[in-house]
Amino acid sequence: MASWGYLGFQDSASPLMEQLIFFHDHTMVVLILIVTFVGYIMYYLFVNFFIHRVLLENQEIEIIWTILPAIILIFIAFPSLRLLYLLDEVNDPSITLKTVGHQWYWSYEYSDFMGLEFDSYMVASSDLSFSSFRLLEVDNRVILPMNSQVRMLVSAADVIHSWTVPSLGMKADAIPGRLNQISFFITRPGLFFGQCSEICGANHSFMPIVVESVGVNSFLNWVSSNLE
Repeated sequence: MASWGYLGFQDSASPLMEQLIFFHDHTMVVLILIVTFVGYIMYYLFVNFFIHRVLLENQEIEIIWTILPAIILIFIAFPSLRLLYLLDEVNDPSITLKTVGHQWYWSYEYSDFMGLEFDSYMVASSDLSFSSFRLLEVDNRVILPMNSQVRMLVSAADVIHSWTVPSLGMKADAIPGRLNQISFFITRPGLFFGQCSEICGANHSFMPIVVESVGVNSFLNWVSSNLE
């Protein structure tokens, strides 16, 4: 029974991920109603023996089964469009972070602080501590303040990568020669894991992402210690 927990989403850590989960649940309710109704109609057609020798057409029911799906699609499309605009919107950011994908690691640059940049490599299995996650732990985590609007600029130096953290509802392609922009707001402290979601070569599965969310004071102390 424990394996059923892996079929759902990761716990949300941002308002955008909460909205994505709400939209998923909303769409699943609509789909379940449709499947239940169609299944009932199919069962009814198999078991009944009603026939009508001279029935050739029924315009009323044709109108219904044309308009009803259109109405259902509207109930799905409007929340979807709203969510797309929310994902693209960039509010006034408190901090800007730039990441560049390489084969096969990530580089990070805190644009608001001169000289604060580093590379982030996966920790080899032989170097892991007892509490670390294999293939997910990195040597340099991305430290970000919680309850602050974060703007992220995503690019790549060689091939197409994809910076993805499911708990934050974030997925942005890193394309050479192009800057993609995303924005998110972390609502709780913790470690949030992700991986490159674009097949970028032989070591594609070995460039994980670890975002560590801390309080604002802890973040400023970390920045001060790294700038000294």
